[in-house]
Amino acid sequence: MKTLKQLLAEKNRLPVVVSPKDMVFHALQVMADNGVGAVLVMDGERLVGIFSERDYARKIALANKNSKETPVSEVMTSKVAYVTPENTVSECMTLMTEHRFRHLPVLGNEGELLGLVSIGDMVKATIREQKFIIAQLEHYIAQ
Repeated sequence: MKTLKQLLAEKNRLPVVVSPKDMVFHALQVMADNGVGAVLVMDGERLVGIFSERDYARKIALANKNSKETPVSEVMTSKVAYVTPENTVSECMTLMTEHRFRHLPVLGNEGELLGLVSIGDMVKATIREQKFIIAQLEHYIAQ
């Protein structure tokens, strides 16, 4: 099974980040501009939270708050689960499914941000691996 280090090397995309002081509206614009469903909230080099479309729907829209006047720090998810580059796609898929996460930051040994993976990344990697296995089995049977 592929590790996140391998997956991030293939993905070749830096995570999209905002500051905890940014307004929610700005975070939504950044998400839309980058075609992503979540942004990491960084205070300098330190990961302090994650803000997602789900956070917006539940903590802004349903709470009748103004996205142009509410800082990200007020509505972000601050207890962020994360994984390391050594974790496998299968391990991440299990974690995401069990806890209903759609995004997981990948942090290095010193806590440095290395990337962000989504459930979509996990599904694509799993499908690629299954196709490879099927092709190998078909080749084996054909001989």
